[in-house]
Amino acid sequence: MDIKDSGFGYTLSVIGGKYKMTIIYWLAAHKVMRHNELKKCIGTISFKTLSIMLKELEADGIIVRKEYPQVPPKVEYSLSERGRSLVPVLDQLCSWGESNRPSLSVT
Repeated sequence: MDIKDSGFGYTLSVIGGKYKMTIIYWLAAHKVMRHNELKKCIGTISFKTLSIMLKELEADGIIVRKEYPQVPPKVEYSLSERGRSLVPVLDQLCSWGESNRPSLSVT
């Protein structure tokens, strides 16, 4: 069996990449965020890259994009039910990182 045809491969295709898990993390923490709020929280991401990542996550059913018909336009992002189902996985990754990261020693 090819790894890309496995559940692991599918999961990586959905959340893989430099920023997708970070976007999911911030949306889980804040529930609803706008594009610029996400950009500020992530810091190192360009406007274009964030836009691409949000479109991909929306296409995969991980986030919901809600557009309000007003001037100026207002768009909010939140996790879908499917996206919220990833939060326990992220929590486990965070726990593993806390338990296994090298301790910071003061010299």
